[in-house]
Amino acid sequence: MRRFLAPLLLSLTLGSTATAQQCGGDFGQFVQGLRTEAAERGYSQETIDGFFRHANFYQRALDADRRQGIFTVPFTDFARRLISQNRMDAGRRNAQQQQATFDAIQQRFGVARGILLAFWAFETDYGAFQGDYNTLDSIVTLAHDCRRPELFRPEVFGALELYEHGDFDPANTQGAWAGEIGMVQMLPEDIVNYGIDGDGDGHVYLQTSAPDALMSGANVLSSLGWRPNEPWLVEVTLPDDLDWYQTGVHTTRTVAEWEADGVRARAGGSLPMPNSQASIVIPQGRNGPAFIAYPNFNVLFEWNQSFTYVLTAAYFATRLEGAPVFDAGNPDPGLNGDQMRRLQQALANRGYDVGEIDGILGAGTRAAVREEQRRLGLPADAWPTTALLNAL
Repeated sequence: MRRFLAPLLLSLTLGSTATAQQCGGDFGQFVQGLRTEAAERGYSQETIDGFFRHANFYQRALDADRRQGIFTVPFTDFARRLISQNRMDAGRRNAQQQQATFDAIQQRFGVARGILLAFWAFETDYGAFQGDYNTLDSIVTLAHDCRRPELFRPEVFGALELYEHGDFDPANTQGAWAGEIGMVQMLPEDIVNYGIDGDGDGHVYLQTSAPDALMSGANVLSSLGWRPNEPWLVEVTLPDDLDWYQTGVHTTRTVAEWEADGVRARAGGSLPMPNSQASIVIPQGRNGPAFIAYPNFNVLFEWNQSFTYVLTAAYFATRLEGAPVFDAGNPDPGLNGDQMRRLQQALANRGYDVGEIDGILGAGTRAAVREEQRRLGLPADAWPTTALLNAL
């Protein structure tokens, strides 16, 4: 399971050795420092030699790190791009083929099959393309690079641990540029900590075994706080007089309170778990699609911090479990990149922390937009429009 490195949420520390070169400098000396730390950690010389003799500097991984894409298109466009009929059909087939595994996951972890199928689809197209970067070269090179060595250095030793147990081939294991491996793209240290032998062959092979990958992915979600057998996202309809300032993931109320204000399940009937805390999510403002998000929705941000990506995956999961296509509504047109940068600069000039002036509608920009909309007497739905830009 991919837990994004950029932006990845990982709680990792540097190696403990005082003599090891932490990053930068001569690459050969850096690798020698890793070998020294591996010896201090108790690995045999044979294991160290077998593993590190394959480590090479990998410019291709550095290039990929520098050109990471950001999800800038609106939710409706992004969802339509990722959720094809082929992915829907393949998801249903895989659900049937792996029914025994999903049943076991449901019983052990309470993680919905739709969630795992959605990320399996988006990460690797159900295992069809798992990445073609040499994993060892990628993580050693990114650990050597001084941009974020504290994130990648522990992955080197995670891969070393897998190698010692016969579950990693330094010369041939391939995956994503940042070191994620297998059908649901898990980092080496996560495989060490959360990998599960789902098919009973004595190994954790996330590249070739769907049961191993799915069970391991479910274990990661469980460790991140997934609430067993609870919903994550339900499409809703909203009343015209809703307090728009209360929408967004920054505000939670009980489902019953939202219902009292006129929020309704689009499919009809009562919303599940009336006593649960939940947020109203309107990715393109009050006139666009609308969802109620439960605590499990927030867990998914530990996998990927992109709001649009997470919402699309969460919605796709509901589709795979029988939900209809969302109502796109008629949202106000958004801003283009140049307009968004102008808006961010205007907000920054007013003292808001919007981060980098990059034209990307991130959490900081949404929060500032909401505040300015309220100040100006506009519906405070955090969706930037030309009306707001002109008012500023």
